[in-house]
Amino acid sequence: MKIDITGHHVDVTDALRDYVDEKFQRLERHFDNVVDVHVILTVEKKERRAEATLAVSGARLFAEAIEDEMYAAIDRLIDRLDRQIVKHKEKRSDHHQAEGRVGPTLEP
Repeated sequence: MKIDITGHHVDVTDALRDYVDEKFQRLERHFDNVVDVHVILTVEKKERRAEATLAVSGARLFAEAIEDEMYAAIDRLIDRLDRQIVKHKEKRSDHHQAEGRVGPTLEP
C-alpha cells in the first residue's frame, strides 16, 4: 500500500507520518487490496481536518474528519474508512447460494 501524505498549513512531521502509517495498517487487516492512499491534513483556525481517498480494487473510497486535535481527526478518519472498507468487502463477496441448484421437485 502506497500512502501519500500532504499537509495544508501544517508541517507533516515524522511523528505525524508514522502515526498515519500505523493507523492505516489497521485497514489492511480487513482488506488486502488497498492499492493507493492519499491523505490530506489541513489546519484552519481552530479546526483540524484529515481527509483520505483510497483506491481499492473496484472502488474509490473517501472520508473526512474534523476535530480540535489532529490525532483525534486521524483516529476518526480511520474509523470511518474502516466501516466503508468492511461494507465494500461485504458487497464484493457473494452471499447467494449456488445458482445451479434446483429446488425440490413435486411428484404426483
